[in-house]
Amino acid sequence: MGGPVVLGIESSCDETGAGIVRDGELLAHVVASSMDEHARFGGVVPEIAARAHLQSFNPVVREALGRAGLRPGQIDAVAVTTGPGLSGALQVGLAGAKSLAYAAGVPLYGVHHLAGHVAADTLEHGPLPSPCVVLIVSGGHTSLLLVRDLVREPILHLGDTLDDAAGECFDKVARILGLPYPGGPAIDRAAREGDPRAVDFPRPLTRGGDAPYAFSFSGLKTAAARWVEKHRLRGVEVPVADGAAALQEAVADVLSRKALAACEAYGVRTLVVVGGVAANSRVRALTEQRCAAAGVGLRVPPTTLCTDNGAMIAAVGDLLVRSGAEPAPLDVSIDPSAPLEYASLNPLPAPAARAA
Repeated sequence: MGGPVVLGIESSCDETGAGIVRDGELLAHVVASSMDEHARFGGVVPEIAARAHLQSFNPVVREALGRAGLRPGQIDAVAVTTGPGLSGALQVGLAGAKSLAYAAGVPLYGVHHLAGHVAADTLEHGPLPSPCVVLIVSGGHTSLLLVRDLVREPILHLGDTLDDAAGECFDKVARILGLPYPGGPAIDRAAREGDPRAVDFPRPLTRGGDAPYAFSFSGLKTAAARWVEKHRLRGVEVPVADGAAALQEAVADVLSRKALAACEAYGVRTLVVVGGVAANSRVRALTEQRCAAAGVGLRVPPTTLCTDNGAMIAAVGDLLVRSGAEPAPLDVSIDPSAPLEYASLNPLPAPAARAA
């Protein structure tokens, strides 16, 4: 029979995702992206994203259920992203999830989007070691976390980005280089033909200081823009491949260097790298190389689970259900700027704290 079957819904940005998980096993997941609709604008347009979620929600859920060989009445719980993200997009997902939970008579769990990225790794590699250092790196977020029990204990932020996230830096520089949106995959493709040593781009916030695990990519973006401008002012062709390779190398260097430093400082033997930029080939390769040299285990989800998807939200919901967490109240609402403190936006104290 197995444990409870959890349906996860993700709609925080431009992907409509539905995933189904039971006892830590991924049964099915389906993602519909509106990325092509945003590409001509060079970034996500919130109104277009919300409308795309409305159009995709039912087909995506139906397909996920079909792939898992399940009917709606066989779902035992629904988990949904309630923040952070685009307000309209989140509203669509939450409204749909509430309807599904109500119709099936099952509990609803509100999940933090970034905790979903962390939990995505469990679908490939099993339970997270306690403790572990987690590097979340995406278009909107770059954070180093110390994680113990993901669904019961508070998540400790070791450092966050002070301005642009790594993925945002890729998107903006890609546009300057004349590469298509989304910038991360475009930079990765262009870099294959370039020399990462061709440009000496800066490595921001790597000289110590009061915030050793903080990130800043705004200055790197500006350095890349000035490098491109110099070529154009001289009337010479911009060596796009070299610029892409050097930029990618700088980002990968900063991310991996800080992540390994955090592992050493906190005596942690496992690093987990998640989020859309975890799909970047150089970020993966350099981090793997440095982890091997330091004797630190590296866990990275498959690329299909790095970008936004419903499976990661179902994974958190599955952990919440199995831990005995209380469902979200009927009037649960979205929080577009929710800070990452707990995996659930309606958290329970840890068992020891409740007993006290």
